[in-house]
Amino acid sequence: MPVIKFIVGRRTKYLVLLFWVVVLALTGSLASKLSGAESNDAKSWLPGSAESTQVLQLEGAFRSNTFAAVVVYDRTAGLTPADKEVVAADAHRFASVATLGGSITGPDYAPDGRAAVVIVPLYLGQGGWSRASTVVSKMKAVAATTPGLAMHITGQAGYAADSANAFKGIDSTLLFAAIGVVVVILLITYRSPILWLLPVISAGIALTAAQGVIYLLARHAGLTVNAQSAGILTVLVFGASTDYALLLVARYREELRRREDRHDAMVVALRRAGPAVMASAATVTAGLLCLTLAETNSTKGLGPVAAIGVVIGLLSMITLLPALLVTVDRWIFWPVRPRLGSAEPTATGLWSRVGSRISRNPRPVWAMTALCLGIAALGLLGLRANGLTNAQSFRGQPDSVVGQQVLARSFPAGSGDPVVVLGKAPAASVLQSDLAAAPGITSVSPPVIRDGLAYLQGTLAVAPDSQRAYDLVAQLRQALHSIPGADAKVGGDSAVNLDSLQAARHDRELVIPIVLLVVFVILALLLRAIVSPLILIATVILSFFAALGLSALFFNDVFRFGSADPSLPLFVFIFLVALGIDYNIFLMSRVREDAFDRGTREAAISGLATTGGVITSAGFVLAGTFAVLSTLPVTQFAEIGFAVALGVLLDTIVVRSILVTAINIDMGDPIWWPSRLWHRTRQEERSVPPPAIESVPS
Repeated sequence: MPVIKFIVGRRTKYLVLLFWVVVLALTGSLASKLSGAESNDAKSWLPGSAESTQVLQLEGAFRSNTFAAVVVYDRTAGLTPADKEVVAADAHRFASVATLGGSITGPDYAPDGRAAVVIVPLYLGQGGWSRASTVVSKMKAVAATTPGLAMHITGQAGYAADSANAFKGIDSTLLFAAIGVVVVILLITYRSPILWLLPVISAGIALTAAQGVIYLLARHAGLTVNAQSAGILTVLVFGASTDYALLLVARYREELRRREDRHDAMVVALRRAGPAVMASAATVTAGLLCLTLAETNSTKGLGPVAAIGVVIGLLSMITLLPALLVTVDRWIFWPVRPRLGSAEPTATGLWSRVGSRISRNPRPVWAMTALCLGIAALGLLGLRANGLTNAQSFRGQPDSVVGQQVLARSFPAGSGDPVVVLGKAPAASVLQSDLAAAPGITSVSPPVIRDGLAYLQGTLAVAPDSQRAYDLVAQLRQALHSIPGADAKVGGDSAVNLDSLQAARHDRELVIPIVLLVVFVILALLLRAIVSPLILIATVILSFFAALGLSALFFNDVFRFGSADPSLPLFVFIFLVALGIDYNIFLMSRVREDAFDRGTREAAISGLATTGGVITSAGFVLAGTFAVLSTLPVTQFAEIGFAVALGVLLDTIVVRSILVTAINIDMGDPIWWPSRLWHRTRQEERSVPPPAIESVPS
């Protein structure tokens, strides 16, 4: 209570505002440097213990920070002698574009006479992923142009360049799109042309502070940040922070109708809404921190990055926003100012009518709702979360994808993207012969010996990003690991994809049960019950399965993505369970508060009436901000954004408002077992005297 009075005190509120001005001044310049601290190379996405990660670390002695640019030339009618002269000349020109990490290979000509390939090993230094785009552009600029002769750059450098271009400007794009979504929804919710400014300003300052803190941790504490976690941070901070703001402002407006002094009204609003908001943030934070148990570095890094954003967003919304609101007085709600003694509109609003309808037959309502969600979950049978090929990773066909298609048509499918084998130098000849004899390998490079290690490359006969390639890598590992004294390790892009798939399965099996346990404990502590947390978790899990099932249908039949990233189920689960449980916390906290005076069945209706509008608005804000991800040209982001947005809408409109409310009404007071509220209702039932039995005259 003293802390709350300090935050919104008549004089101390200005100290709170000053504190956040100082925070903004200290973190503003740091936040702008976050993109420079991102680590987007392969090792930042891989499991730290994976064999492909070990190969990446060891092969630094042979090709440190070297990206192979596979330059493919193609003429449909067949290469002419003039074309071949152009290709040979380009191979010499490419040497001047950037520092080379080895000798240029080629030109090699396809057996069908229609294509040629030149492999340029580019040394791009630290942060090569981000520099690839510039170097590849220079290569295209110096190449000679001949009518009818197409040139494409694929391979590691080509894909890195196209990925960097896809992520270029992603931070500002996501930021402005998220702000736009939030502003539109707040304008509709508040029906005020100015009130939306305060939550948006508070969320913007929270995002800046979070980015500054994360930058410091990335630079000085080894925190892994990549384009994925930085992008999700933006939408999560704006979405979650605005959710907290909606709940707090709704309670503040309610108290302004009961109290003349705005400072007193805010004290009561914070005291009553604060526990639910903090429990919600604690649930999200705890769920996100469970990601640190994952094997995959990108998943492990996302946990603390997103958790920091949620915590700072919470602090902003329970300190900065209340201080701003009590500073500007009631006029900020114009044109519909909450006046002392005015009627509470939620008492007769839409959600009050919905609750009354549900109360007539609650059991059939929740049974049919659960059945419909279960049917939607059947779409999971079509979910193919077995990894995205390079072509599927982009929405559209960038140059690297077209180049790979030409390469696969005219050359062995794995050309330019070889399997990498490292082993002890004395076993080099055995490794070479066994690799050459392995099924699915078309050619093997001579071993390079350095620092006691042998380095070899093998060209696959199948596409390097296919399931057949992953199976070949697994077979190669089994065969080469058995060579005595070789200590062989198999890497390369195919091995990277295989290890990522295996790590994603491990992470799902480990993290999901732990998150459920953590969420249950927080709910049990907040609601002081066991039955209601179990029911709430069951409803959110059902919502998750339904959302993922419906998403799979859209991915396969509408968007034609072809597949899904292996991390998708875990990410969607984390965001839907951790964030989706928010709305149940907001609802059930209010139901529990009212149940002491009205009983659970009436409280379920009044709780829905009171929180229905604000929770629905919060759901649209969160769904809208995550939906922004689906507009990006990267398939993985689009999948996460669509599935989370759909799941949030399902949870907000169907699960929370219909399913949970119907269960509350149907079960009544036993839902609070074994809390004090349940004991009190049992005592009241026992204290009611039994009806008198009239004696029947004999």
